[in-house]
Amino acid sequence: MAKLLITFLTFILFANTSIAQKSGIPKIEKVYLDQTDSSKNCYTVIYPPKLPWRGYLFLLPGFGETAERVMQQTDLPTKLASNGILTIIPTFQDGVLSFGVDSLTQQSFNRILKDVRVKHPLTDLRFYVGGYSIGGSCTLKYTENAPTKPTAIFAIDPPLDFERVYNSAKRDIRLSKESEPNPENIYIIERLEKETGGSPADYLSEYYKFSPYSFSDTTQTAIKKLSKMPLRIYTEPDINWWMKERRADYTSMNATECSALINELNRLGNTKATLITTQNKGYRKPDNSRHPHSWSIVDNDELIKWLLAQK
Repeated sequence: MAKLLITFLTFILFANTSIAQKSGIPKIEKVYLDQTDSSKNCYTVIYPPKLPWRGYLFLLPGFGETAERVMQQTDLPTKLASNGILTIIPTFQDGVLSFGVDSLTQQSFNRILKDVRVKHPLTDLRFYVGGYSIGGSCTLKYTENAPTKPTAIFAIDPPLDFERVYNSAKRDIRLSKESEPNPENIYIIERLEKETGGSPADYLSEYYKFSPYSFSDTTQTAIKKLSKMPLRIYTEPDINWWMKERRADYTSMNATECSALINELNRLGNTKATLITTQNKGYRKPDNSRHPHSWSIVDNDELIKWLLAQK
């Protein structure tokens, strides 16, 4: 009876995959590492509609984002699959509150990556990683420490220097004076102090270890590991929007360290590290509200073309 059931389920899976391939529509599947908990340690797979696959890509969400939210904001996952790239959107150990660069998230990343590689024939396929916001931070942190480097990576407006992030949050609270401080900044300070042991003033070396890039780290320890990596960082530095809508300035923007990182990598000899800046492309769905920190700043077709050109 058990063998008959397995045979039947295998037939159904094959039939559904065949239908998806024939229709040209990518098949989407949710996989849980722990069947008793659907809030974490899981991943969404978007399958290419036809064989052979041309590679596989981990697409890392921003803070608070589910896979469903990612696919609402961008058609990048389905376009990747339509171009032959198996695409995986993970939810890590901390669920949607993953901080990306912390050790727990990095361990969870490796666990999910291992599961994907065991279940699918990926040997000799090109491997890519990319992400938005904290997912972009996670992308760089993972790549710096990965024993086997990805073929190419990209990040969409990621925070990279958490010494700067901490100090910016502290400054914003100070400037708020009698008005209510932004609760996001309060959360960031508390989370960073928890992860590193305290403030940058007291635990600067821990911030260097924690951050994918540190402006004040003259040894360039972290980013030297990216000296040969094909890398793109996207950012839309709309300073007028940030000042008007968020009362923020350049010192609060991810664009500052994104540009500094690419500049330092270029000076280290990495000619494949590129900063891509955009104008008026940042909008969030479903209401298309203006926000320069958005998935939409990426030209998805051009990005996919670039990924497939990397060897």
